[in-house]
Amino acid sequence: MSDDDLVAIPPKEAVDLHLDSLEDTAADWTATGHRSHLRAWVEWCREEGGIDSMDEVTGRDIYEFRRWRRNGGYSRGKDEIAARTLHTALSTLRSFLRTCASIEAVPEDLFEKVQLPTLSRNEQVSDSWLPPERVPPILDYLSSYEYASRDHVIWVLVWHTGARLGAVRALDLGDVDLDGDEPGLRYRHRPDTGTPLKNNEMGERYNRVSRRVARVLQDYIDGPRKEVTDGHGRTPLVTTKQGRLSPTCIRNAFYRWTRPCKIGEECPHDEDPDTCEYARHTGMSSCPSARSTHDVRKGRVTKYRNDGVPRGVVADRLDCSEEILDKHYDRANEREKADRRWEFIDED
Repeated sequence: MSDDDLVAIPPKEAVDLHLDSLEDTAADWTATGHRSHLRAWVEWCREEGGIDSMDEVTGRDIYEFRRWRRNGGYSRGKDEIAARTLHTALSTLRSFLRTCASIEAVPEDLFEKVQLPTLSRNEQVSDSWLPPERVPPILDYLSSYEYASRDHVIWVLVWHTGARLGAVRALDLGDVDLDGDEPGLRYRHRPDTGTPLKNNEMGERYNRVSRRVARVLQDYIDGPRKEVTDGHGRTPLVTTKQGRLSPTCIRNAFYRWTRPCKIGEECPHDEDPDTCEYARHTGMSSCPSARSTHDVRKGRVTKYRNDGVPRGVVADRLDCSEEILDKHYDRANEREKADRRWEFIDED
């Protein structure tokens, strides 16, 4: 196809079409990431590049966008962004340009002109995580003052099973077996009704839980849980008044309770909770102490491994490969890893 055959389409409209295409092929968190990174592209086209239609985009434009983004463009109040962030932003742009090529908005090979930065092993891995020792005070507080609440249940599900955000959302009432001496949860991949798992059918599994965890879940079901169905007629385990809880609702449960002031601890940042902007709902995710669902999952992996749980068992329970577990989730320091090895060696 020659450039003369391309169809003119504004950048914003092209982005909307790309996001629509992800609805049937990608999980919610993928679409959320693409939406965020492509806002930067739309802004650059409007404010910097003077691009009114995607058929005007050249390799030089892509280079200029890369430089602008690397130097902190779109990242308010920041200088040069992290190599890992730039890599993700440009990978998203490549995916977007492939979609544009499929609708004849850009040349088929334009995506190849997006050069991705080379990342070291350390740059490939986020440093953010929740140290395991921070979790017991949070769970103790929730158990004492928010027992069997929605937030309590979300924390129990993620901490005690290591589940991803999407897996927690995917649970229906029929997926929990809380009777008897062997309670557990079944994670199922159901993309046609809005709850895909990260690894598709390969991510389906049954995880045992303790009787104490089962009791919290049953008390939530018998108490605060709303008797509602979602838009597909399914009965979610964890609910809102509108139906199945949103990804944002789950994220907020972790941002909210990982702030030390929320559980009555002294602020490590010398802020007054009565005046601190991070103590408000709208600012809680920006608190330096706040951690995401993914950060809690890293802490769960590290705790399992420090407790001597074999790598393969942890990988199976959390639905990830041993390589990914070592690279992205296990945040133990060198001394802790040495202590694990010593448990098996322990020479006299």
